[in-house]
Amino acid sequence: MKKIDILLIEDSFSLTQTYIEYLKDTKHTIYHCSNGDEALSVIDTANPSLVILDLKLPDMNGMDILDYINTKNETPNVVIITAHGSVEKAVEAMQKGAFDFIEKPFNARRLRATVQNALNNKKLKTIVDTLEPSPHPKKFIGSSYPMKAVYHMIRSASASNAAVFITGESGTGKEICAVELHNRSKRQGKPFVALNCGAIPHDLMESEIFGHKKGAFTGALADRDGAASSANGGTLFLDEICEMDMDLQIKLLRFIQTKTFRKVGADVDVSVDIRFLCATNKDPLEQVRIGKLREDLYYRLHVIPIHMPPLNERDNDIIELSEFFLNRFSLEEHKKFSAFHDDVLALFSSYSWPGNVRELQNIIHQVVVLHDAETVSTSMLPDFFHSLPREGSLYMKPAMPKSTVNGDTTPQYETSQITLLNGDVRPLWIVEKEAIEQTIIKCAGNVVKAAACLEVSPSTVYRKMRNWGIDLN
Repeated sequence: MKKIDILLIEDSFSLTQTYIEYLKDTKHTIYHCSNGDEALSVIDTANPSLVILDLKLPDMNGMDILDYINTKNETPNVVIITAHGSVEKAVEAMQKGAFDFIEKPFNARRLRATVQNALNNKKLKTIVDTLEPSPHPKKFIGSSYPMKAVYHMIRSASASNAAVFITGESGTGKEICAVELHNRSKRQGKPFVALNCGAIPHDLMESEIFGHKKGAFTGALADRDGAASSANGGTLFLDEICEMDMDLQIKLLRFIQTKTFRKVGADVDVSVDIRFLCATNKDPLEQVRIGKLREDLYYRLHVIPIHMPPLNERDNDIIELSEFFLNRFSLEEHKKFSAFHDDVLALFSSYSWPGNVRELQNIIHQVVVLHDAETVSTSMLPDFFHSLPREGSLYMKPAMPKSTVNGDTTPQYETSQITLLNGDVRPLWIVEKEAIEQTIIKCAGNVVKAAACLEVSPSTVYRKMRNWGIDLN
């Protein structure tokens, strides 16, 4: 059989036609199977890049198909289609390696966004698989393909003395990346010195980097070495480099070019052997454009770029990281936690994590400190998790809990009524989109305030607008 992009495994003819119609403009080749036996044959012969899999099939369980896919040498990404009430099965499928799941009913934009993410991930997976295998750095947790690309870059860059520019959102692990670059290099065992350029006052920053002589300024009561002297022979890591004063950037550029510097108040240059690493949570080229980062300094530092992916692009790493932090904090706090309820993992998998790994770590630490049980339940999560809507609707909100089992209160959900205009039924995503847009306009563009008015998380608004292709910046 000819190579295909997408294999759709769905036994309902009407739903099959709907999904194919949703995807017709994507230009991907799609093949449909209505039963498991035929699907296994197509997987063997056509080697699809993506499988969209309904777990309930007439002749076999969809989980059996997922297990079979996992035995293949070259595995497609799998997106699970699940009915309401079967989310725990979808979480189990993701633990077995499925890329994502979609809860019925869903709209065209939701399907197209998920399919595109899965296919993009498959392309990255193919690229990474062609690279020489690289063991995970010790301080990183996660085996997603975006992170495997990071591991490969760390392995390749560690052997060099070239400067590395690390980018990524706050909380993605930029400093951990810098430490791993140092620890895997020939400078291992030598000093690793980190400076946060955004946390030190501008008038003290030059002294922090280069040091000063006694009497160089008010308060300089003795000679003092700076980070440049302390890092000699090792690595100097400048975090949030775009926050550095422009005048000091000129001196830093000379330091990088010549590997010499002069202490504040001194008249003699000092030579050192240093490798430079830097990081920012902003777009460095945009910072160059607006005059916050010197262009010549950018090109001196941006020799090897490494981008740390946000947590919501790291597939099943969310679950792996959650389990790691739970075990770590349970041990530290002398608690007995050992697992998460499936509903918690489902919430974690669908949440956008604007604070990335740092936010996940903070939430799990909070849960462990404030509670003690063997399993983390949804009732133990911070309050904002209980106000998050169910995937697919902004109008699902928690009502008063109706039942308590073994001390675990599970929120029940109710749906607000929507008044139809002129008696016409419109797709729910259009109603949601209009509600969000109108509320943001009424809130003068303040997304956080609009989210509060809609009784949803701001991350929900950002995620839905992103899925609809609307830029809020």
